[in-house]
Amino acid sequence: MAHVIGGASAATVAFLFLALALALGFEFVNGFHDTANAVATVIYTNALPPWVAVVWSGMWNLIGVLLSTGAVAFGIVALLPVELVINVGSSSGFAMVFSLLISAMIWNIGTWYFGLPASSTHTLIGSIVGVGLANSLISGSHTFGDGVNWAKVQDTLAALIFSPIIGFVLAGVLLLLMKLLIRVPELYREPPKGKPPSLWIRALLVLTCTGVSFAHGSNDGQKGMGLIMLILIGIIPSVYALNPALSQTQLSAIVAASRSASLIIDRTAKGATATAAQASATLNAFLKTSGKLNDATWAALAASNHEITSALSGRASLAQVAPADRGTIRSDIYQVSASIAKVNKLKGFPNPADAKALDAYHKQLDTTTNYIPVWVKVAVAICLGFGTMVGWKRIVITVGERIGKTHMSYAQGASAEIVAYGTIQAASQWGLPVSTTHVLSSGVAGTMFANRSGLQSSTVRNILLAWVLTLPVCVFLGSFLFALGLRLLSFL
Repeated sequence: MAHVIGGASAATVAFLFLALALALGFEFVNGFHDTANAVATVIYTNALPPWVAVVWSGMWNLIGVLLSTGAVAFGIVALLPVELVINVGSSSGFAMVFSLLISAMIWNIGTWYFGLPASSTHTLIGSIVGVGLANSLISGSHTFGDGVNWAKVQDTLAALIFSPIIGFVLAGVLLLLMKLLIRVPELYREPPKGKPPSLWIRALLVLTCTGVSFAHGSNDGQKGMGLIMLILIGIIPSVYALNPALSQTQLSAIVAASRSASLIIDRTAKGATATAAQASATLNAFLKTSGKLNDATWAALAASNHEITSALSGRASLAQVAPADRGTIRSDIYQVSASIAKVNKLKGFPNPADAKALDAYHKQLDTTTNYIPVWVKVAVAICLGFGTMVGWKRIVITVGERIGKTHMSYAQGASAEIVAYGTIQAASQWGLPVSTTHVLSSGVAGTMFANRSGLQSSTVRNILLAWVLTLPVCVFLGSFLFALGLRLLSFL
């Protein structure tokens, strides 16, 4: 515990535990809101008793979380305004974290109560956009919404929009292929109430449930992990700002790459210099949506990169960096890495060899800050599992009985889960957050359509309404709670 707290004051420890409780509460809600989709088919078809299903699903969520790369977690962080991320320990940073978590939980609990499979991912993205819009307004930015990473939001929303379409189409096609190739009547019948299917069908459904649970943990579980890391970095940067697991070899390679990068950047900057404060402010402005690449940007990039080289040179590990300096170094690394990525995207490096070398350097820099301790992964997985155990029933009934006009068959459940697993795993490889809820429920709808079973218009209408309202409602909640949080924290 001493290692986790890092010698912080009693007030800081209390604030830390409050923030972590909210973050883990978000994952608990995510468990009974999203993870319940993974167990819907095995419970509804009587392939496994409910308590066995949720324990099994929770275990595979844990494995998925533990084996996750963290790409989705830091993809979520990249959506946030840069000035709030690098100053997450400030009052505005705390207001950001609390508003994100509280607004997401409010909407998730509301849609779960009515048994609507809405998306926790959509909820979180909407809250992030709301915080960014409110921050740009409150901070007096010249351009409303300038602090929102709209390019990253666009990529994320594209994944969220297209993944349900993929789920609907592919699940329907897979069901038709199963009917063509596997001519077993039992597979396509409605599950008898209280009676389990034959052994091989049970094995198939347990396998697909396992895959979706694993995929959910490796994608959805990362969203909470990213927010928890922001909390830890903001409150106790002396412990969590930099990755202590980097080896001396890795650190030496980063320092060598930093010196090589300086040669390229200094040449482009043409000897221009900037103070540390000027460099930070200039790179913050550049990383906004309206930020332009100019001479000041190159000077700032050169100055900040020299700070990184100086801070890391001669270190056997990042643990040798003075605790008081770790937060500042992390900010420099975050800004330089993100700036190089943006310059590359703008084709700002005229020499392709330089662009390639700096792209590799930016990825090396990310290894110093983009990491997740094992205890964070375990805590998130446990909360997902317990949440699933508490609140699975409402979502299971909706998925099994209320999407189609006929009850879901074994083949329909298996088809939807196979497609959901594949889609979520592909998104995780690309570092894109997608919604397990959207992919699976749209997959079930796709199988109903392919089977000509018909869709229950009232349920589909309510689900679509929840999907459509999620973003604007959470944008409002996120912006309102962020402004309220700033106001309240100003009195502390």
